[in-house]
Amino acid sequence: MRTFLASLVAVALLASCASRPKPLPSGPVVAVLAVRVKGEKTDQRVVIDLFEGDAPLTVANFKQLVQEGYYDGMRFHRVFPASFVQTGDPYSRHGDNERSGTGGPGYTVPAEIKRNHVTGSVATSRLEDDVNPTRASNGSQFYVCLEPMPQLDGEYTVFGEVIEGLDVLKFVSGQKTDSNDFPLEKIVIQSIHLEPRVAPAASGSANPGL
Repeated sequence: MRTFLASLVAVALLASCASRPKPLPSGPVVAVLAVRVKGEKTDQRVVIDLFEGDAPLTVANFKQLVQEGYYDGMRFHRVFPASFVQTGDPYSRHGDNERSGTGGPGYTVPAEIKRNHVTGSVATSRLEDDVNPTRASNGSQFYVCLEPMPQLDGEYTVFGEVIEGLDVLKFVSGQKTDSNDFPLEKIVIQSIHLEPRVAPAASGSANPGL
């Protein structure tokens, strides 16, 4: 009986995996953030892989804002130690105030909820379901998961993943904050730019004579 039940469970798991759509490939470019913490003389590099296949509208909007320099000078306005960091609010340039966490470019982006929240996931912020039943994303605010956060799966649009510099964001998350979870130290996105994706190096020698 136990063997029979185990077989049924295995079949059910396989069926579940088979019916779950596979993530689509990433796009041809990555986003590179230059992050500066007050008191430091050099910028820290954070690289975000962009999921153009699974979140094309969100990625296209993000890339447009990046190319316009929209994020330059913004601060991380919400952090929780070893959990997540949030940025993308234009009001954050002026420090913590009654509007921090509410800003954006003045529009929303349709929801593209397909990927789960794993360590390094980059996802859009949004208003609550009662005022935003379609779960449309804020036009510019995003957060980064510093640990798996399955409780958020199916709720927010994941449009990228940090592939370099997660340690930088973990450091940012550990900074002291005020009562609004706004870092007391000035932590600024100096700039974001797009770079072509670098293909992984092929294994083995490229010289057939060796």
